[in-house]
Amino acid sequence: MRIDQLNVALRARSEWEAMELGTALVRRHARAIWLPLIAVSLPLFAVINAAAWWADAFGWAWLLMWWLKPVSDRIALYVISRGVFGDEPRPLQTLRAQRHWGWSGFWGYLGWRRFSPFRSLLLPVNLLEGSDASQRSVRRRAVLSGTFGHAVLLTLMCMVFELVIVSGCIAAVFLFVPLELLSDSWRAAWEMVSENMPAWAQLGVNALFWLAATLIGPFYAGAGFALYLNRRTEMEAWDVEIAFRRMRDRLQQAAPLLVLALVLCWPMGGLHAEEPAQAPSCAAPTGTDDDAGDEEEEASDAVPADDPSNTPSVIFGGTPDTAGFRQAVQRAYEDPLVAPTREVKRWERTLSEAEKNKKKDDADKNRNPLGRGPRLPAQIAEWILWGLVGLLVLGLIATAPWWLRWLRGTGVRRRKATDPVVEEAVELPEVIPPDPAARARELWQQGRPRQALALLYRASVESMSERAEVVLPPGATEAQCLRASRRMPVEADRTLFARIVRVWQYAAYAGRLPEPDEFDDLATTLQTQFRWRA
Repeated sequence: MRIDQLNVALRARSEWEAMELGTALVRRHARAIWLPLIAVSLPLFAVINAAAWWADAFGWAWLLMWWLKPVSDRIALYVISRGVFGDEPRPLQTLRAQRHWGWSGFWGYLGWRRFSPFRSLLLPVNLLEGSDASQRSVRRRAVLSGTFGHAVLLTLMCMVFELVIVSGCIAAVFLFVPLELLSDSWRAAWEMVSENMPAWAQLGVNALFWLAATLIGPFYAGAGFALYLNRRTEMEAWDVEIAFRRMRDRLQQAAPLLVLALVLCWPMGGLHAEEPAQAPSCAAPTGTDDDAGDEEEEASDAVPADDPSNTPSVIFGGTPDTAGFRQAVQRAYEDPLVAPTREVKRWERTLSEAEKNKKKDDADKNRNPLGRGPRLPAQIAEWILWGLVGLLVLGLIATAPWWLRWLRGTGVRRRKATDPVVEEAVELPEVIPPDPAARARELWQQGRPRQALALLYRASVESMSERAEVVLPPGATEAQCLRASRRMPVEADRTLFARIVRVWQYAAYAGRLPEPDEFDDLATTLQTQFRWRA
């Protein structure tokens, strides 16, 4: 799996974010999912219900359709697993792939695993990883740990959505019944369902269940696949691996430049002829008796004595002469250089009888803690006191919101005095001055930018009305002015008017003022193009 080709951002997500990512993937590849899904499930629905109609067993038809729902999940999983790598299959490719893709690890979900609430999370393990049957159980446990609760909730939520769709479609039938006939119609429908439901009604209910499963099934499979991706990202650190791969690509691109810089900057005086290497010494290393003993201990620890590979037949090949071989081994062990021995003498203080008895009593008490006598009640009392201290600490932590503020000096929190909000009412001027651009610059310099923009907007509306030869109604909105500006014959005038309207809306409704240079450029452009007096 080339994780560097994934077209989704790999990062540490919560399980709810991962499920939302799965639904987004389903919406992205909706056509590639539902076309082959309908092409497979609709003929299957027709065949099953036709056989149930012939055998008069529509209940078994619904059960069989429900049992075959993993087939739909398999189709959706095939499309999404390839779509995340930017290789969205065509519907015909998806249909052809169903003949040979993933059947070896799929039969369990049509058998003993059909009732598993973790199907959406574990189905990618069987169909996408391609591991052996002996390793699948280990992989399923690893993927399921820490995420099984959300997988169960996903299954329950999708079941609820399907039931809502079915019940909503059934209830929608009664919306077309007149109100005065609603009670009688409801009673007749209940009697029909409870006593002897006709075949056409059973076929309709099965069709509603097929519709609900077809709509919700891909979202169920997609959310489970996203949970699987998120779990593998957590276990295998895919996001870190992708970061390292991108770093490697950047370093590979910069490697020629680094080598060239190293060659150019290498000091010429540092180039010397290599000295001939000295021949390694063949003399055996010397050491003390202690070193020889340590080496012998390490060798004995490295290869156990009962190791099957530590036998003469394995070491020397074939079966050597046992008697001669043992004599050679015996002579080798008798060599003082191979198995050195030494004698160590150490002085120790002789203990008196009283000290020996005391030491023995202490050892007996350590082996039998209950034999300490009077210290056992004291130990129990100490445990009780520590328990009371723990309860007291928990009580203090639980009641901290009530007593902590009193320790700060007062029980009433002082609210920080907020500065009064000064709002300046923006009003469009009724009378336009003969030089609106110069007047707007004065208002901007006085610290009244919104009034300046209002003046420019009002003057632009008047100039637009003259050039478009339209009469605007009183209180015309910006949208009405923009529609009226389309009648201006010059394209540059229409573009400039749309610009001043956009700047005015940002300032009036969003509080986003232009920069001083941008404002000055806008005023100059309006003055020049609309021929205002300077």
